[in-house]
Amino acid sequence: MDASAEPDYYAVLSLETSASTAEIKAAYHRALLLHHPDKQLAPDRREDALDLDTLKRAFVTLSTTELRTKYDTARSKPRPGPRPAQVVSLEEFTVHEDENLDDIIWSYDCRCGGAYRITEQDMEKDQHLIGCNSCSEVVWAGYEMVDDDERDEA
Repeated sequence: MDASAEPDYYAVLSLETSASTAEIKAAYHRALLLHHPDKQLAPDRREDALDLDTLKRAFVTLSTTELRTKYDTARSKPRPGPRPAQVVSLEEFTVHEDENLDDIIWSYDCRCGGAYRITEQDMEKDQHLIGCNSCSEVVWAGYEMVDDDERDEA
Protein backbone atom coordinates (compact mmCIF):
# COMPACT_ATOMS: atom_id res chain seq x y z
CA MET A 1 0.00 0.00 0.00
CA ASP A 2 1.47 3.35 -1.02
CA ALA A 3 0.70 5.79 1.79
CA SER A 4 1.46 8.81 -0.39
CA ALA A 5 -1.27 7.83 -2.90
CA GLU A 6 -4.01 7.78 -0.25
CA PRO A 7 -5.25 10.72 1.79
CA ASP A 8 -4.56 10.78 5.52
CA TYR A 9 -7.54 8.77 6.76
CA TYR A 10 -7.11 10.06 10.30
CA ALA A 11 -7.39 13.64 9.00
CA VAL A 12 -10.34 12.70 6.75
CA LEU A 13 -12.29 11.56 9.81
CA SER A 14 -10.74 14.19 12.15
CA LEU A 15 -9.27 11.53 14.42
CA GLU A 16 -6.18 11.04 16.52
CA THR A 17 -4.03 8.05 15.59
CA SER A 18 -4.93 6.46 18.92
CA ALA A 19 -8.71 6.53 18.23
CA SER A 20 -10.75 3.54 19.37
CA THR A 21 -13.15 1.60 17.14
CA ALA A 22 -16.11 3.40 18.74
CA GLU A 23 -14.51 6.80 18.10
CA ILE A 24 -13.83 5.83 14.47
CA LYS A 25 -17.45 4.79 13.98
CA ALA A 26 -18.78 8.01 15.54
CA ALA A 27 -16.40 10.15 13.45
CA TYR A 28 -17.47 8.31 10.29
CA HIS A 29 -21.15 9.02 11.00
CA ARG A 30 -20.41 12.70 11.70
CA ALA A 31 -18.43 12.96 8.45
CA LEU A 32 -21.23 11.27 6.48
CA LEU A 33 -23.79 13.74 7.79
CA LEU A 34 -21.48 16.66 7.09
CA HIS A 35 -20.44 15.65 3.56
CA HIS A 36 -23.37 13.64 2.18
CA PRO A 37 -24.87 15.41 -0.87
CA ASP A 38 -28.45 14.80 0.33
CA LYS A 39 -27.70 16.62 3.60
CA GLN A 40 -26.34 19.78 1.97
CA LEU A 41 -28.49 22.90 2.32
CA ALA A 42 -27.11 24.73 -0.69
CA PRO A 43 -27.55 23.34 -4.20
CA ASP A 44 -23.80 23.71 -4.80
CA ARG A 45 -21.50 21.25 -3.12
CA ARG A 46 -19.39 22.52 -0.26
CA GLU A 47 -15.80 23.36 -1.22
CA ASP A 48 -14.48 21.12 1.54
CA ALA A 49 -16.92 18.29 0.79
CA LEU A 50 -15.27 14.90 0.68
CA ASP A 51 -16.04 12.10 -1.71
CA LEU A 52 -18.21 9.49 0.05
CA ASP A 53 -15.95 6.73 -1.27
CA THR A 54 -13.01 8.35 0.50
CA LEU A 55 -14.99 8.47 3.75
CA LYS A 56 -15.96 4.81 3.38
CA ARG A 57 -12.35 3.74 2.61
CA ALA A 58 -11.16 5.68 5.65
CA PHE A 59 -13.77 4.02 7.87
CA VAL A 60 -13.14 0.48 6.57
CA THR A 61 -9.37 0.87 6.76
CA LEU A 62 -9.30 2.31 10.28
CA SER A 63 -11.99 0.08 11.75
CA THR A 64 -10.52 -3.21 10.44
CA THR A 65 -7.59 -4.24 12.63
CA GLU A 66 -5.53 -5.88 9.87
CA LEU A 67 -6.07 -3.03 7.39
CA ARG A 68 -5.35 -0.41 10.04
CA THR A 69 -2.08 -2.12 10.99
CA LYS A 70 -0.98 -2.19 7.34
CA TYR A 71 -2.04 1.43 6.85
CA ASP A 72 -0.22 2.63 9.99
CA THR A 73 2.91 0.73 8.93
CA ALA A 74 2.84 2.30 5.47
CA ARG A 75 2.34 5.77 6.99
CA SER A 76 5.30 5.36 9.30
CA LYS A 77 7.78 4.49 6.52
CA PRO A 78 10.10 7.35 5.69
CA ARG A 79 9.12 9.24 2.58
CA PRO A 80 11.67 10.59 0.15
CA GLY A 81 12.80 14.11 0.95
CA PRO A 82 11.86 17.19 -1.01
CA ARG A 83 13.18 17.54 -4.53
CA PRO A 84 15.07 20.81 -4.90
CA ALA A 85 13.74 23.29 -7.46
CA GLN A 86 17.27 24.31 -8.38
CA VAL A 87 20.91 24.17 -7.32
CA VAL A 88 22.27 27.50 -6.12
CA SER A 89 25.92 28.17 -5.37
CA LEU A 90 26.60 29.80 -2.02
CA GLU A 91 28.38 32.53 -4.00
CA GLU A 92 24.94 33.65 -5.24
CA PHE A 93 23.65 34.10 -1.68
CA THR A 94 23.82 37.46 0.11
CA VAL A 95 25.88 37.48 3.32
CA HIS A 96 24.30 39.07 6.41
CA GLU A 97 26.62 39.70 9.32
CA ASP A 98 25.05 41.07 12.48
CA GLU A 99 27.09 42.01 15.53
CA ASN A 100 24.25 40.79 17.77
CA LEU A 101 24.18 37.36 16.13
CA ASP A 102 26.70 34.66 16.82
CA ASP A 103 26.10 33.21 13.37
CA ILE A 104 26.51 34.52 9.83
CA ILE A 105 23.40 34.17 7.66
CA TRP A 106 23.38 33.72 3.90
CA SER A 107 20.13 34.41 2.06
CA TYR A 108 18.86 33.91 -1.48
CA ASP A 109 15.61 35.43 -2.77
CA CYS A 110 12.82 33.04 -3.75
CA ARG A 111 10.52 33.75 -6.68
CA CYS A 112 7.59 34.02 -4.22
CA GLY A 113 9.16 37.01 -2.48
CA GLY A 114 10.42 34.99 0.49
CA ALA A 115 13.98 33.87 1.03
CA TYR A 116 16.13 30.81 1.55
CA ARG A 117 18.41 31.20 4.56
CA ILE A 118 21.37 29.12 5.64
CA THR A 119 23.68 29.64 8.59
CA GLU A 120 27.23 28.55 9.31
CA GLN A 121 25.83 26.05 11.82
CA ASP A 122 23.62 24.56 9.06
CA MET A 123 26.66 24.19 6.85
CA GLU A 124 28.66 22.55 9.64
CA LYS A 125 25.85 19.97 9.81
CA ASP A 126 26.31 19.46 6.03
CA GLN A 127 22.77 20.68 5.35
CA HIS A 128 22.31 21.52 1.68
CA LEU A 129 18.52 21.38 1.21
CA ILE A 130 17.03 24.71 2.27
CA GLY A 131 13.34 25.57 2.32
CA CYS A 132 11.91 28.98 1.57
CA ASN A 133 10.55 30.85 4.58
CA SER A 134 7.36 31.77 2.67
CA CYS A 135 6.50 28.85 0.40
CA SER A 136 7.25 25.17 -0.02
CA GLU A 137 10.09 25.55 -2.57
CA VAL A 138 13.42 23.96 -1.70
CA VAL A 139 16.85 24.66 -3.19
CA TRP A 140 20.11 22.78 -2.89
CA ALA A 141 22.80 25.16 -1.64
CA GLY A 142 26.15 24.30 -3.20
CA TYR A 143 29.18 24.79 -0.97
CA GLU A 144 32.23 22.91 0.19
CA MET A 145 33.23 22.69 3.81
CA VAL A 146 36.70 23.97 4.64
CA ASP A 147 38.46 22.56 7.68
CA ASP A 148 39.81 25.12 10.15
CA ASP A 149 43.33 23.79 9.42
CA GLU A 150 42.89 24.46 5.69
CA ARG A 151 41.52 27.93 6.44
CA ASP A 152 44.56 28.79 8.58
CA GLU A 153 46.95 27.68 5.82
CA ALA A 154 45.30 29.92 3.21
